[in-house]
Amino acid sequence: MKEDRRIRRSRDALHQALVALVLEKGYEAVTIKDIVERANVGRSTFYAHYNSKEDLLTNGLAELRALLTAHQQAALAEEGDVGQRCLGFSLALFEHAQSFRDIYRVLVGERGSAIVMNRMRALLADLVSQDLAAIAPAANDGQIPRSALIQFVVGALMSVLAWWMDRKSRLSPAEVDTIFRRLTIPAIVAAFDGPISNIDSNAER
Repeated sequence: MKEDRRIRRSRDALHQALVALVLEKGYEAVTIKDIVERANVGRSTFYAHYNSKEDLLTNGLAELRALLTAHQQAALAEEGDVGQRCLGFSLALFEHAQSFRDIYRVLVGERGSAIVMNRMRALLADLVSQDLAAIAPAANDGQIPRSALIQFVVGALMSVLAWWMDRKSRLSPAEVDTIFRRLTIPAIVAAFDGPISNIDSNAER
């Protein structure tokens, strides 16, 4: 147990060092040497836990994916219309961002990494794709391609998140989630010509 606490302290120190450095001078300018010096740990300690600074910044994404997926599956299991069941993970994302605001400001801000941003977008695209597969299993020819709709929703989510982080808004996660859902749920419904349950399997995914 003592070893586990030491590992956690080392990881926390490295994360805090990275976030502080990125906020100071931008992600691309930060080196592993900078990180270990700021965290007051050895380079060997860094490589015992992470392969690169990208790995350090994104290692929490696996835990985030598990959290968001759990909320998504719970929402999809409920009875209700598209607006109630779709994007059931979004509030959990905004709540997570509120809890780790400095890290999210790095992730979605101008000083962040394109590599990390792409991984974040890929994670969200997977979740949106799973939502659409569950709610609208297929789509008719001539309708909006599934891939375009996924990218639209992910873009909206990332934009609202960045807006919220940049403005240092006092809006609660629930209030921001309401804004996001009011913008995107009608667009998802409108993307299909007919009832969302009567969709054919030929459209682009």
